Amino acid sequence: MDPTNTIERFETAGKALGEARHRNREEGFAVIVEGPRDKAALMRLGFEGPIEVVNRGWGMDKLVAYLYETYGTRTNERRSTMTLLMDWDRTGGKLQANLRRRLESFDVMIDENLRKVLMKALKPETRVVESLGSLAGALAPYMEIESTIRQYED
Repeated sequence: MDPTNTIERFETAGKALGEARHRNREEGFAVIVEGPRDKAALMRLGFEGPIEVVNRGWGMDKLVAYLYETYGTRTNERRSTMTLLMDWDRTGGKLQANLRRRLESFDVMIDENLRKVLMKALKPETRVVESLGSLAGALAPYMEIESTIRQYED
């Protein structure tokens, strides 16, 4: 991916967000974020399904048990029930790894594709999830393309 091609990068990020938003709305696919501003940014992008916040005053053990009990390990179609979307800075990376390790110890299947795509595609513009809200105008048209394509596939 050419870092100088903003349109291509935003299209890639928008499509990944559109797919995650569709699963979040239609399948109850949980998006796990660090804080309330991250949740607000996703809601601004049209996420209406479950968005869980890590920083809610709970210990890690209680949070992992809650996620496991609420969302299970995988869907009946053997797909992940949640994605971890921590910031793509040093602190977010450590938190992502810690949560992944703990959830996988419960045999929870985790989708990390969204974070990987956003990390690559939006690196010059942002390194934090809460900034996605300010990029909504630029990303939303590409998110809609994904839903339009899906309509024709159905």
